[in-house]
Amino acid sequence: MITLNKKQISEIADSLDAGMNCYFNIKSGVIKTIIDLDSWIGADEEPWEEDIKEIEENYEDYIAFDRMNTNQSFEIMADFADSLENENIRRKLVTALNKSKPFRNFKWVIDNSGDYRNQWFEFKKNRYIEYVKEQIEVYNLTQKNE
Repeated sequence: MITLNKKQISEIADSLDAGMNCYFNIKSGVIKTIIDLDSWIGADEEPWEEDIKEIEENYEDYIAFDRMNTNQSFEIMADFADSLENENIRRKLVTALNKSKPFRNFKWVIDNSGDYRNQWFEFKKNRYIEYVKEQIEVYNLTQKNE
């Protein structure tokens, strides 16, 4: 069983949101954040070489935290839009999500929505934190049943 504190959970959530891969060492409690080389083609691997080697050689000591898939990310945007009381901004966001390129359209509306932009970031951050907590819970349940 593992327990992470709020700061650790928040750090993992932020890294996942930024498109990074996150690993938690269950023995040392150290979090390693590594660029996702599959997503960042052509990125310089050198700054992460030491951590990558450490994780590969001691993989059984790490928990890999998964990033959200596209459907999960879309669901967060839709839930945010549904949570808004302001009919005008809610309608703009729902329309953006129903067009082609929903992620780009949603971002444009949010970036031009004043205070709703900060609300969006807070909403998304909270959902990522819950997502990380769910992964910890699944890991702990799996370990308990082994």
